[in-house]
Amino acid sequence: MSSAAAVDVVPVLCGERWQTLDAARHTDVYNPSTGQVIARTPLATADETAQVVETAAAALPSWSDTPVVERARVMFRYRMLMEEHFEQLTALVTREHGKTLAEARAEVNRGVEMVEFAAGIPSLLMGQSLPNIAAGVDAEVVKHPVGVCVGITPYNFPNMVPLWMFPVAITCGNTFVLKPSEKVPLSAVRLGELLLEAGLPPGVFNIVHGDKECVDTLLAHPKVAAVSFVGSTPIAKYIYETGTANGKRVQSAGGAKNHLIVMPDADMDQTVRQLAASAYGCAGQRCMAGSLTVAVGGAADPVVEGLVDYAGSLRVGPSDGNEEVDMGPVIRDEHRKRVAEYLDIATGEGATVPLDGRRDFAGSGFLLGPSVVDQVKPGMRVATEEIFGPVLSVARVDTLDEALAMGAGCEFGNGAVIFTRSGYAAREFKQHFNAGMIGVNVGVPAPMAWLPFTGWNRSFFGDLHIQGTESIQFYTRQKVTLTRWPQEHDSHHDPVWKSGQK
Repeated sequence: MSSAAAVDVVPVLCGERWQTLDAARHTDVYNPSTGQVIARTPLATADETAQVVETAAAALPSWSDTPVVERARVMFRYRMLMEEHFEQLTALVTREHGKTLAEARAEVNRGVEMVEFAAGIPSLLMGQSLPNIAAGVDAEVVKHPVGVCVGITPYNFPNMVPLWMFPVAITCGNTFVLKPSEKVPLSAVRLGELLLEAGLPPGVFNIVHGDKECVDTLLAHPKVAAVSFVGSTPIAKYIYETGTANGKRVQSAGGAKNHLIVMPDADMDQTVRQLAASAYGCAGQRCMAGSLTVAVGGAADPVVEGLVDYAGSLRVGPSDGNEEVDMGPVIRDEHRKRVAEYLDIATGEGATVPLDGRRDFAGSGFLLGPSVVDQVKPGMRVATEEIFGPVLSVARVDTLDEALAMGAGCEFGNGAVIFTRSGYAAREFKQHFNAGMIGVNVGVPAPMAWLPFTGWNRSFFGDLHIQGTESIQFYTRQKVTLTRWPQEHDSHHDPVWKSGQK
């Protein structure tokens, strides 16, 4: 493993200046495929964080007065630059996160879609009017920016999740401070460089790195108006409660335990492939990953046998620069150990492990193979806790009603999927399952940029979700104006509008 002292310190962006903080505290950035340290992230102090917020606040008046069409044109140029540097952005995701190149390309594509959505915001910022709402009185509603907005983003999508936030916020007329995960700061820095190259004025977009001290400063700063967060449920709850207690508007997306219901009439070959893609894609490190398969009736044995065979054939290896792998490493060695411990927890609670991903891999990366856990019962930790790794648990039930009951008992509520040929079963599932994003024969029901990311229960804290038109509502506030214009009279003549005088 290389020395942290031999690598560069990740800069912050404050206004138009990229600065290297002389920070007393740092954290290492690893390449998960090799285990090597590739950069160091400075952990900003409260004062350093506040300075970035003040810079964003100073840029707000001019940017909010910039015509919305001009703000959107920045996004058009930004999209072109992202396409021009697409493979570079992809390689950065793979290098600092460990996704396969195919997964990284899919992530960057989803980020580009968010920029495309933001470029079309002028038509979505149109207000409302109602002439003559009362005698001689006209009414109008217009959208205004909320102010300085903050994004606090996780490690699992270093490119896409920041792009869920700042393109919409900025195009709505706000300024923005991004606090990316200290584990994966390199993608955020490159996104910031391209944004300045697209012509965004200094101070409109800023980046600060840090840990709890930095986050708490952002949550308490009086000039921060809105906070967007994606991460684990305990931290999402903390962000929401602390931010709202300080008078902020907050949208806070948390964790998940997504159920995958398999009916006996499902196309088993196709279903197994979808289950594997959902559970093991991005090494299971995504909040929309399928983590609990609920096999109904006679579906159980074919599902388990198919998963063991198919997942056992997946090529696991270093993903950096390697097109030949199906699944790359997890983010850190301590995370690999934490995920692997769930297999011992499962057997200790009475489950079985027909496919164990714990095996020796060549090299020093943070590799863990896919696992299948069978005979899982409600209440087991593998059935209720977010593992966030390549472990797929299988529970066996007799009826769809039992599967729905398992979902009703889940504290989370991000996504759920049913695999079936029955329209009736699909309709019952869509109507009654306890989650905000539903798939029918679709392994990962993650909505695209034009639709909201609608987590329920303890998967989301707030009122307005990320993405889609709800994100525009979140990043704007409405102003209602009532107008009356009394007649103008000349002291010696009839009203001007009657007499024709000019």
